[in-house]
Amino acid sequence: MHRACARVAMSSAPGRRQRTGTSQNSFVARVRRFVGGASVKAARATRAHSNDADDASDAGGYRRPPDDLTQFTERPASPNVTLSPDRSRLLFLHKPPPLPPVSTLALEEVKLGGVRVDPAQNSSSRMGHQTKLSMGAMPTKDEEIGVSEEFKGIPENALLNYVSWSPGGTKIAFTTRSSGEPGEPERGPLKLWIADANTLECKVLLPDRGLNTVFESYSWLDDDTIVACCIPKNRPNDAPKRPQTPFGPRIQSNRGGNVAQARTYADLLKDTHDESLFDYYCTSELVAVDTRNGSTKPWGDGKPRIYTRVDPSPDGKFAIVQTMNRPYSYAVPCGRFPQKVWVADATGNVVREVADLPLADKVPIVHNATREGPRAVNWRSDKPASLYWTEAQDKGDPRIDVSPRDVTYSVDISVDPAAAPKVMFKTDFRYGGVAWGGDDLSILYESWYKTRTSRVWATAPGDVDPDATKSMLWERDYEDSYNAPGSFCTRRTDDGSYILARVIGPTPLGEGKATGPGVKLLLEGEGANPQGDKPFIDLFDVDTGAKHRLWESKPPFLEHPGSLVSDFGGPEKAPITMETMRILFSRESPSENSQYYTLQMNADGSAGKETRITNFPHPHPNLKELPKEIIKYTRSDGVELNGTLYTPPGYNAERDGPLPLLMWAYPREFKTKESASQLRDSPYRFTGIGPSSALVWLARGYAVLDGPALPIIGEGEGVEPNDTYVEQLVAGARAAVNEVVRRGVGDPDRIAVGGHSYGAFMAANLLAHAPDLFACAIARSGAYNRTLTPFGFQAEERTLWEAPETYEAMSPFMNAHKIKKPILLIHGEEDTNSGTHLMQSERFFAALKGNGAEVKLVILPHESHGYRAKESINHMLAETSDWLDTHCAPGAKKSAEERVALAAAEEESKTKEAVPR
Repeated sequence: MHRACARVAMSSAPGRRQRTGTSQNSFVARVRRFVGGASVKAARATRAHSNDADDASDAGGYRRPPDDLTQFTERPASPNVTLSPDRSRLLFLHKPPPLPPVSTLALEEVKLGGVRVDPAQNSSSRMGHQTKLSMGAMPTKDEEIGVSEEFKGIPENALLNYVSWSPGGTKIAFTTRSSGEPGEPERGPLKLWIADANTLECKVLLPDRGLNTVFESYSWLDDDTIVACCIPKNRPNDAPKRPQTPFGPRIQSNRGGNVAQARTYADLLKDTHDESLFDYYCTSELVAVDTRNGSTKPWGDGKPRIYTRVDPSPDGKFAIVQTMNRPYSYAVPCGRFPQKVWVADATGNVVREVADLPLADKVPIVHNATREGPRAVNWRSDKPASLYWTEAQDKGDPRIDVSPRDVTYSVDISVDPAAAPKVMFKTDFRYGGVAWGGDDLSILYESWYKTRTSRVWATAPGDVDPDATKSMLWERDYEDSYNAPGSFCTRRTDDGSYILARVIGPTPLGEGKATGPGVKLLLEGEGANPQGDKPFIDLFDVDTGAKHRLWESKPPFLEHPGSLVSDFGGPEKAPITMETMRILFSRESPSENSQYYTLQMNADGSAGKETRITNFPHPHPNLKELPKEIIKYTRSDGVELNGTLYTPPGYNAERDGPLPLLMWAYPREFKTKESASQLRDSPYRFTGIGPSSALVWLARGYAVLDGPALPIIGEGEGVEPNDTYVEQLVAGARAAVNEVVRRGVGDPDRIAVGGHSYGAFMAANLLAHAPDLFACAIARSGAYNRTLTPFGFQAEERTLWEAPETYEAMSPFMNAHKIKKPILLIHGEEDTNSGTHLMQSERFFAALKGNGAEVKLVILPHESHGYRAKESINHMLAETSDWLDTHCAPGAKKSAEERVALAAAEEESKTKEAVPR
């Protein structure tokens, strides 16, 4: 059973006069939809219903928002699309409506070690799903776009998950499960299915075995073999029951003066019964399945374990296997539990033990901290079965000064699984990964948070001492978006791995070689600049560092490069040349949603033929033409800021005057003023409006300032940004408000501020420290008392005891007595985010109420940090609509429909004047 209601608590400031009468009545003229608007009578009915619902809301019933907002909660979802390995077909994964009913969130779940388990399915809880699968050819002309054929044999109404191509592209695996709705089979563990990629015929592979998908589901060893994580055959049908009489007290201890700091994690194990449940639901058996006939056999020794990973080597002859082991912890989530990592052969037998990691409950809570021992254990993508991993030399504590800080090792398992590891790389910063490209060239990444510095190296892994011969390509401030060189592009190999994409043959930078001097790679990046992002693809000469721009996004569109689609067959069979290079990219504009295209490059390096391959419907066609502008302004200390200002359709500031405005933001920390001042957006980005977006209020006649930059800067050695958090936050907000008022768009008496999570924290702080700027606030799922997150939060590394003044100054809870403007608090009852437990909003509400503030607390049943259920989203919108209408009510300005009509009349008048008489 679930509680079909939202918990609501209210406190009104004594003597405060509510905005009613004339303001409310004049608001009625503005609630009509902007395109095909509802009648005034319907608008009044909507508002009356909203008022009638207040009593029901406070009693706990779910509410529905005004009709012009429900368009954002009821729209259909476009399918996801994946390319076949040979790039000749499109696999469409069709999705249900984006907002599930609250009943799906209310299903039983067991909270264990930071994981929420659906006991009926033996899976992670609250899984999304696909509704059906279909396949179509890669379009070559418009009439082929969106044409696809559905898969055959899948049970009607089945929920589909874990869809994947086999390495060779001949088969597609997926899982099915039941919703348990009336008329459907009972809910149970997921079933493994297989589809023939040519005939689209589907069949169940393991009819008598259910998968355990809490951590892992299945992995392809080769085109014919899958290793599946199954529920143990001999597991009891019923999970362990909690004893009615406790076994004893719950005890935790810390002996020997060990420093073991931990975040305020949710859903930790609490006692031995939780440990037993963790074992019960997370333990699985590995089974090898022949996808041709469905035959099975145990993989490895067949012993049940808590398997968290089975990762086959590129050649499919070996696999990395990882398990989770006792002793467990009641202080950290399961990701920190002891782990074992080994390499198995194709039959599952152990050929090399890689790591036996103890409980990691003492990892420092600072940036660049990491676990001791082997980490990032992976396969080289450019070798059949070459293992590599990295080990910290500073015990995982970045505060220890040591050189090198990380060492990366490698062993070629295909040659000798027992061979001594070879030192591949040493880094003085924290290791950040490798893009493999062969023994002659790979790219090594490292970075360091304190200085915001990243380094990128060209290496030759096949050298006797590859670390000694590596050469630096660049060292840079990674917060500096304007000078970001981009990331190296990769291509697919025959075995399904991805390696560096080399361009062979004539290029604008000279001859591209397969090996040796003259290697040319591809870089793709966002292209941030003062005018807005212009994503790009560059040709890059590894030896000289020279670059040539092959392609970049061009106004009035925002275009993003995706993957190469001319890479099937591997480097030997399908080398990438300028003439054969084909790229997948997306294109969008402020009024048109993103669609996918392929681009064929010309031999001279110029862009050639484009082919559109998707035709996704517009998500909100009634609000296509939304005026938007990236505005720029300056903070009082000279820091340049920006944000995106939206106004309702047909609005004209000179004609219609200032509007009520919602400012929706999220602060971010920076090291320098220069980086903080940079623009990281595009004026040509599609104006997509999700049901939780602040932009929904455009449909109610509000202007919206979305994502205004609120940088918190800590410039200089030893300077901590949060020591001046309040001052910088207020300065940024004041600059934003001054700008929208200066432009005549925002009414200074009717500006609201809001945010989610750290944005909610921001909104509460602004009411406390800048009460003159805002009429009210909306704060969703925030943390308001930093003493309840004493070991750090966001980018703050210091503990409460190291920086008590900062923690206190930043906490709205400590300044509740200063908040005199109305604030709406919304929180998910089952928030799993560390630091934003429900208690944060409950205690803050009590503090505000105790100090006479006008405040309302809405607790959404079954919701986590982000809200998913349709009933929850609708209720959130209804509450927020009332809050904004009450405290920032649109005045007696022209209605949206009237503005559109006036704009059309003006345009018609101009046209008539331009016609010769």
